[in-house]
Amino acid sequence: MTSDRPPQPSPESSAGHGPAGAFFRPDDVTFEAADLRCVRQDRTLFDGFGFRLSPGELIQIEGANGSGKTSLLRILCLLTLPESGEVRWGGVNAEEIRPDFLRELTYIGHTPGVKADLTAHENLAVAAALSGGITLDPDEGLARIGLAGFEDTPARELSAGQTRRVALARLLIHPTRLWILDEPFTALDPRGKAMVEGILGEHCARGGMAIITTHQPVDIGDHPVHHIRMGTAAEGEG
Repeated sequence: MTSDRPPQPSPESSAGHGPAGAFFRPDDVTFEAADLRCVRQDRTLFDGFGFRLSPGELIQIEGANGSGKTSLLRILCLLTLPESGEVRWGGVNAEEIRPDFLRELTYIGHTPGVKADLTAHENLAVAAALSGGITLDPDEGLARIGLAGFEDTPARELSAGQTRRVALARLLIHPTRLWILDEPFTALDPRGKAMVEGILGEHCARGGMAIITTHQPVDIGDHPVHHIRMGTAAEGEG
């Protein structure tokens, strides 16, 4: 049976780039928030906020609705500007090296960004084209995330949990150093959550970094998880 799918870019074949075993360069940079202040509708959500994230580490952000979690993530991704302060990549203001920084970043928001009219495969193919290439075939990524057999299913026919998995499969087909994920466990069952935790753990083991928002406990094995609780004042815990 022939396929009517358009040709896909070939996964990169050079050693050290596959998502299962790739390691980022040993000169990996750090990711920092420095003295950030965020104001929305005349309300200060946070002020003097900062952290430093090193390769192999994950930050878990918690807080009540309206505490500024999503606003913080959007600032970290350069989607919105802070009232003051800056985001730093390798000690440099990320706005000054914006294209280079964004090439190192994958952001998946609370809304998964999956097109209902496209199949699971097509959604990942579009993501691959926008990112400039892939290191893992989309169908392999879907199989890894637990969606083998759903490659040609329109996203509108998928459950909320399956749709979330399609979005998270982007992490596998085009790995970047920094992952920023807003509520990645939403709509996932315990097995799906454990699968994503495993992927996060592998990412940190390769020297990647991750920032996620979730109220659920996070288990990524031996890799450091730092906790930040958003509230009247952001409180960091090692």
